[in-house]
Amino acid sequence: MQYLSTRGGISPIPFTEAVMMGLAEDGGLLLPRTIPRIGSDTLNSWQKLSYAELAFEVMSRFVDDIPISDLKKIINRSYTTFKAEEVTPLVHKGDLHILELFHGPTLAFKDVALQFLGNLFEYLLAKNQSVLNILGATSGDTGSAAIYGVRGKERINIFILHPHQRVSLVQEKQMTTVLDANVFNIAIRGSFDDGQTIIKKIFSDIAFKNRYHLGAINSINWARVLAQVVYFVHSCLHVIKHEKDSSVDFSIPTGNFGDIFAGFIAKKMLPAGTIRQMVLATNDNDILSRFVNKGDYSLGEVKITSSPSMDIQAASNFERYLFYLMDSDAARTRELMEEFAVNGKIDLCGYQDQIRRDFVAASISETAVSETIASFYKQHDYILDPHTAVGVKAAQLCKTVGVPMVCLATAHPAKFSTVVEAAIGTAPSVPECLTGITDKPARCELMDADMKIIQEFVSRNALRL
Repeated sequence: MQYLSTRGGISPIPFTEAVMMGLAEDGGLLLPRTIPRIGSDTLNSWQKLSYAELAFEVMSRFVDDIPISDLKKIINRSYTTFKAEEVTPLVHKGDLHILELFHGPTLAFKDVALQFLGNLFEYLLAKNQSVLNILGATSGDTGSAAIYGVRGKERINIFILHPHQRVSLVQEKQMTTVLDANVFNIAIRGSFDDGQTIIKKIFSDIAFKNRYHLGAINSINWARVLAQVVYFVHSCLHVIKHEKDSSVDFSIPTGNFGDIFAGFIAKKMLPAGTIRQMVLATNDNDILSRFVNKGDYSLGEVKITSSPSMDIQAASNFERYLFYLMDSDAARTRELMEEFAVNGKIDLCGYQDQIRRDFVAASISETAVSETIASFYKQHDYILDPHTAVGVKAAQLCKTVGVPMVCLATAHPAKFSTVVEAAIGTAPSVPECLTGITDKPARCELMDADMKIIQEFVSRNALRL
């Protein structure tokens, strides 16, 4: 399987090189040359597989330069860290299926991909006798999941930027209380978008990237998306088995377009109609829902909400979908992304028919988030975190009668206990891994959102060969 850039500026590369490159050297994002297709017989044959076995079947269709036995070991090791036997179990509440993606080490959906990516990095670095300095930005959960994926690993240092005082206290402490020598936390004075812009600019400095062996762990890394494709397939198999229904809808809370893009890839892989519709759910930061509903992809001011992982305007993975929307025209994709970089907007009104075949969308207000947490708890005795509540409310607005709807539960409610308690009058139970976390010693550097300052810090602390 060969990988190409959405901007067409690199020669085709194999999977392992794509993983280590992260962001394509021409500034684009990497995608497989083709999407493997799965027939109905093959899909049905996967029905009795464990999660790790299913992950191998899905991922191996995109990976042909790692020995089969090694890939199986990496995958199996990655999912032994999850508390739930099914890894991503589905629970049934009313007329919805809730896909619980928060049973990993940091209680967020990012663990599903980052436990795998951390082990994959370790394997490749040992094989090549190399080092890696991971650089990433987080809006809340990616940072801790990335840190837990590589903490203490040889040959890896990790530098994570988060927006100062714009993530929940638990999210912050999950990052800053990890005191392993290879972990560097940086709080920037600014938004997640500021941090992500810095990361992309640093990766675009090819000389700096190569000198310090930089790698990406954000969802700009294709391996992240690939690992997330698995739980969409897993959900479809579950619904087919238990409801005898061959079509499934999904509601996906999103800010960075990574999770829903994984669903888009799964939809292209699976037999036609298996994934019928995907509901793109945003909070008050509605650039993506405006894109779907109006063809308006334009920056606005980042709004601070109770679902901080979605407080994003410029979605990192949007370019991957744009490439497909442009019928895989890399030159046109590059032109539009350059236009967006200059003007902060792209007019895609002329593509509305195609966009609406791929997605429906809803933007959920802060009031509606709180009301949804409260009503869902009252009706089903089940606690939603605010991100999941965004997806559940969007599902309720967009659900088609008679079609199973899977809502992605992206974080454990205990990570947002203040918001939850305000909505339902009681705090969610605290998992053992979070007990006393706010009182633990922490280490973090506070810096201005300035690329040169970040580069200097990385250069002082980076691993070198």
